[in-house]
Amino acid sequence: MIILHITDKASWAKAQQEGIYRGDSLEREGFIHCCQAFQVDQVLTDWFKDTTDLLILEIDTDALQAELVNENLEGGKDLFPHIYGPLNLEAVVTAREVTSQ
Repeated sequence: MIILHITDKASWAKAQQEGIYRGDSLEREGFIHCCQAFQVDQVLTDWFKDTTDLLILEIDTDALQAELVNENLEGGKDLFPHIYGPLNLEAVVTAREVTSQ
């Protein structure tokens, strides 16, 4: 299955240099926020409205080395995929630019 993660270009460049992606939320919250394709527009609107230089990472869940949990921690009905550990770069199928929000 493919899940999506939104990040800025600088964070992705850092991950490529280090060989692993941690993102901002892993240290702060203990997991990397992801979403499914049908959720990405809402996530962009809710969390990245005025942010530029964004990428959407397409992640193959079968290639993940860290634990993946589908959950909702904010009381809504939709479940969101959370990666509980660093994201191994081999799991990233592609990184594409966000062209509009």
